[in-house]
Amino acid sequence: MNVRKVPSGYRTMWLFVFFDLPTLTPEQRKEHSRFRKRLERFGFIRAQFSVYIQCFNNLDSCDAMKRQITAVLPPGGEVRILSVTDRQFERMQVIQARKRIANESEPEIALLF
Repeated sequence: MNVRKVPSGYRTMWLFVFFDLPTLTPEQRKEHSRFRKRLERFGFIRAQFSVYIQCFNNLDSCDAMKRQITAVLPPGGEVRILSVTDRQFERMQVIQARKRIANESEPEIALLF
């Protein structure tokens, strides 16, 4: 019998990347775009302008991604990285046009047998 093990809501992590990068010069705009595209290649989705999120199955993979992001940080500006548990993420309220909408959902876990 195959039993599907669902990750604990306290082990599953959401990683937030918040960034404010200068865009005054053409080179700064290129760096901003390059950083945003790297986040997307890493699997992040945009939650808001300059706020990207991704779900991880455990703290170790979350920490590994933090190291990857740190390695590609552009010069100048400010980048903040925050990790929260899935349980904490579920408590976030998203209000759009004065109406509450659902949070992003945890991605489906691929099962290999």
